[in-house]
Amino acid sequence: MLERPAAPQCKQQVAAAFSRAAATYDSVAEFQRAVGARLLSLLPRQQAQVPVSQWLDIGCGTGHFCEQLQQRWPNAQGLGLDLAEGMLNVARKRCPTLSYICADAEQLPLQDNSQDLVFSSLALQWCSDFSSVLSEIKRVLKPGGVLLFSSLADGSLIELRNSWQAVDNASHVNQFRALSQYQDLTLSSGLPVLDLHCHTHTYHYAKVRDLTHELKHLGADHLQAGRAQGLVSRQGFQRLLDTYEGYRQTQGLPATWQVIYGVLRKEN
Repeated sequence: MLERPAAPQCKQQVAAAFSRAAATYDSVAEFQRAVGARLLSLLPRQQAQVPVSQWLDIGCGTGHFCEQLQQRWPNAQGLGLDLAEGMLNVARKRCPTLSYICADAEQLPLQDNSQDLVFSSLALQWCSDFSSVLSEIKRVLKPGGVLLFSSLADGSLIELRNSWQAVDNASHVNQFRALSQYQDLTLSSGLPVLDLHCHTHTYHYAKVRDLTHELKHLGADHLQAGRAQGLVSRQGFQRLLDTYEGYRQTQGLPATWQVIYGVLRKEN
């Protein structure tokens, strides 16, 4: 299956959106921290016992998991990589002893066979050419090295997407790959797949505006190619709110995230 590489303008939009959100990101990143913690727990037991001398965090954001990785392997050389310079500025203050680089996951500026571990949580969904990402990760991993990644999948924010359909037929919510696409792309990557599964995370909100406010402060409301632009009328927005109310549960309005978790190892 072929993928269309992301246009430079689209990548610039992603970088700009997350840079703008850098100051507010950590205040609303409960979901992101939960996913990353679960991802770390999937590290194979035998791999956890192998010394790690160099690790890479792709899409490191504000450096929360750079800090976690540094604590787990205090003697290793850690590198945080992100497309958004604003995020890296926050990460540098959090973990100033680590190295950071502003770069594209589809073109890693790293040497072959240089990393014992590549970690990437909730970043690779923004890469249009996922096959290139996997190829680059395979290149930079040392033989026996491991990739841990999490990424958003189709079905994420389904309640919000369906509620927007009561307003118009435009795309107001970011769309992500299906599990079957992740399966095909990982199997064809040349990296043996130790684990690949989809897990559902559900969070609840008192109001729709609480959800949209969180997405904005995460930087996850950036414009995607083909996404609807322009203002929505007051009547249209009210239809959105009314439709979403139909999903209300005892805990509040649900927002469902479908998250792919993957563990791949480079052969010796």
